[in-house]
Amino acid sequence: MYETINSPINYGGLPLKNRIIFAPTSLGLPQTEQLELLKKIACGGCAMIIIGDVPVLPSRFGPSLYTKKGFNYYRTLTDMLHAQGCKVCAQLHQSDSNLKGMIRYIPGVLTKRISMEELRPLLNQQVGPYITNLPAKKVQSITSAFGTAAKLAVQAGFDMVQVHGDRMCGSFASSLFNQRTDCYGGSPENRARFAVEAVTAIRRALPDLPIDFKLAVRQENPHYGNAGVLESELPVFVPLLEQAGVTSFHVTLANHGELSDTIPPAKHPVFSSEGCFLKFCDQVKALTNLPVCGVGGLTNPDFVEEQLKSGRIDCAAMSRQLIADSEWPNKVQNGDTKSIHRCIRCNKECLGGMMAHQGVHCIYERKK
Repeated sequence: MYETINSPINYGGLPLKNRIIFAPTSLGLPQTEQLELLKKIACGGCAMIIIGDVPVLPSRFGPSLYTKKGFNYYRTLTDMLHAQGCKVCAQLHQSDSNLKGMIRYIPGVLTKRISMEELRPLLNQQVGPYITNLPAKKVQSITSAFGTAAKLAVQAGFDMVQVHGDRMCGSFASSLFNQRTDCYGGSPENRARFAVEAVTAIRRALPDLPIDFKLAVRQENPHYGNAGVLESELPVFVPLLEQAGVTSFHVTLANHGELSDTIPPAKHPVFSSEGCFLKFCDQVKALTNLPVCGVGGLTNPDFVEEQLKSGRIDCAAMSRQLIADSEWPNKVQNGDTKSIHRCIRCNKECLGGMMAHQGVHCIYERKK
């Protein structure tokens, strides 16, 4: 019944055993616990796991490709997932947070007087001035570092890299944040320059490496997402990124708003439906022949099969659903869909766990 879900695909130069991808997710778990969860998801049968937020520059926040300890962590991770027959993609991430501006909030976060929900708008207020005033030489050093980070990622065992098109890429792309008057600001072509330079740096360093791009789309009427690319600007951005060397697109809603918009609950006023962000994939599909991965509240095997079979999307990415039931791909392959623990998009233990500084979990864990 689910021939397309279970069929292999060449995803932008990388062969995948089926069409299910674990979407990049900030898990917020201790490393040992995180490895256990990712191994469980790999054992569940998904074709590829995208490891979220792999820093492009040397960083003291989380594992770094530039340190022996961090590099060894990633090597352990890729070896472990490959042993389960699962491909691994590194999401190369550059924060757009003003670290100097964050210092004042650290005591409040550590003592939990400032919640993650309260911290987010405080940090977002600083994004525009930070992006607008970042020296051009610094910008160029960051975009060139994407090539260095990609080489390290490959050495650590990653099969593919994904450029995080939100965060700094998305803020440069956004006319709401980017008020620059140099070659990185103004027109859509100029605002795309950061992302194009990042992709170009990877392509120069690794001519044959598959490069996925997380394309963050900003919606108006009603307004959702502050970073990223306006729907009307996609005809500018998509060809430029393809020409720079992107081999596939992972399409979703832009960030820098409420987390419950990009991780929408079942009762979200706009994004409550299954496949809630696939309408953005439709627009990207009209502009490229490259593979497109869709995401957003995908839980129902029948719905996912229909979207894949029709060619609306080429792969389906899931996060909350594979956290709710890591065996989703295996159960679909074995015709055991009735036993799937379907994500109900309550956001209680996943997004709620992150907000409470407890890491991503699921309500189904309490039932085991």
